[in-house]
Amino acid sequence: MSEKPKVYTGIVVGYRLGSNTQYENQVLIRIDGVTTRKEASRFIGWRVLYRDSKGNEYRGKIVHVHGDKGVVIAVFKPNLPGQARGGNVYIYPKGVELVFTA
Repeated sequence: MSEKPKVYTGIVVGYRLGSNTQYENQVLIRIDGVTTRKEASRFIGWRVLYRDSKGNEYRGKIVHVHGDKGVVIAVFKPNLPGQARGGNVYIYPKGVELVFTA
């Protein structure tokens, strides 16, 4: 019998911002319980799932650590809408498929 993989939760902080640019394809995510860069770096390559109130699913991947406080950068295809800011996401390992039953 295989173990169930650990699924983490996080919050969408917003888009990654430059001094004159907003990168809509890159989203900052704060993972619950992760407070250091070293802890956050182990999530690189993990998958991210965001579900909106209408049931639409947006899937992405963590690609980089942002700063020293445990925030990561995720890339979604298609891009997350602006209404996702402040919303909850699920973070799970690569190779695992999350399925929600209605």
